[in-house]
Amino acid sequence: MTAEDGNPPEGEPAIRVVAMPADTNVYGDIFGGWLVSVMDNAAGLIASRHGKGRAVTVAMDKMLFHAPVSVGDEVSVYGEITRVGRSSMTINVEAWRRHRFEEHAVKVTEADFTFVAIDDNGRPRPIQG
Repeated sequence: MTAEDGNPPEGEPAIRVVAMPADTNVYGDIFGGWLVSVMDNAAGLIASRHGKGRAVTVAMDKMLFHAPVSVGDEVSVYGEITRVGRSSMTINVEAWRRHRFEEHAVKVTEADFTFVAIDDNGRPRPIQG
C-alpha cells in the first residue's frame, strides 16, 4: 500500500470531516467502512445536485485504499462526474487526508460510484441536466 502524494483536485471538496476515535477498528486505525460511507455521502451530494433530485447508489467500482487515516486527520473528499447516461451517472471520488497540524495532503482512497436518479416511487427517472 503506497500513499499517493501530490495535490488534491482543484476546487472545493464535496465534503470535509475529521476522523474521530469512534471511527476506528480494533487496531486503532480508521475503519475502511467509515471512509467508504463518507465517500458515498460526498458522491450522493454531487449526484443529487447534478440530477436535480433524489439519486441512489447502485454500484461502487475500483475501490483502492492507498494509505491509512488516523484519528484527528482531516479527510477531504472530491468528486467528478465522469459519465452521464439517461438515468445514471458515474462519479470518480478521491479521499485525501491531511494531518491536523500540517498542510501536506495524501490521497488515501479512490473509487467510482454509480448513481441512478429516481422519482418519488423509487423508479429510475431521466436526469435533468
